[in-house]
Amino acid sequence: MDPLNFRDKVAERITRAQNLDVVCKSFALPMKLKVVEFSALILAALVMGVFWGTWFTLTRSIHDFSAAEFIHIGKTIIANVAVPMSIIMPATLLLMLIAMWLSRRENRPSFYLYSISFLLMIVTLVITVGVEVPIDNKIKSWTEATIPANWESLRHTWDELHPCFLRCTGKTVGG
Repeated sequence: MDPLNFRDKVAERITRAQNLDVVCKSFALPMKLKVVEFSALILAALVMGVFWGTWFTLTRSIHDFSAAEFIHIGKTIIANVAVPMSIIMPATLLLMLIAMWLSRRENRPSFYLYSISFLLMIVTLVITVGVEVPIDNKIKSWTEATIPANWESLRHTWDELHPCFLRCTGKTVGG
């Protein structure tokens, strides 16, 4: 075996390995970004689905419910949604922040779109925590005997806010 030929082959393989390492590293960030993007999109769609499902199933008939029906349905929805949303919403925001961070140098237009989506999700969170959760907390304590006289105005506020949730989360998901 010729030592010069052997040295050339070794050098060639080292060069190929270094090139492969560069290629692998160049795929690492985009792949992480794609996984984060996909995960954030799924979670944002779940958040939107909770708002959409609640609005879609109740909006056409909410004004027909008696006080007892409204309390029962309200308490049921609150019990079913409160804990999952307290996990899904922060996880969505975290993944959106990570997507923003990873895309800041990689793809400027994506960074700006992620930033807008993140802000819209923050608006949704502020409305939820600032308006809807206090209404939910009131509904949780109501009984048919203790329902306040203004319960219909609270129902109206809830009914008016849901289209705002849908617009904000819909824009977040790309609608």
